[in-house]
Amino acid sequence: MYVIELALKLSPLPVSVQRKALADAEAVYQQVRKCLERGQPHLLELSCEKVEDKKVTVLVSEIVAVQLYEKTAATGGSKRPGFSFET
Repeated sequence: MYVIELALKLSPLPVSVQRKALADAEAVYQQVRKCLERGQPHLLELSCEKVEDKKVTVLVSEIVAVQLYEKTAATGGSKRPGFSFET
């Protein structure tokens, strides 16, 4: 399972949706990036494959960052998202 996580302005908690396949997750990630670059559309609606009825609509101008990472059960729920300076 892959998680696409959005950080929003003035919000301590991220918004996330999940995809089963890496290609699908990458497509959502690229879709969000394109929206950020263009500023269009003003609203972005995303749905989740894990929780079928889960949908979220966000104002594109409020998105600060987007990240994609793999969620695995073996590592206690998920890999550490973000960037690490560990060698």
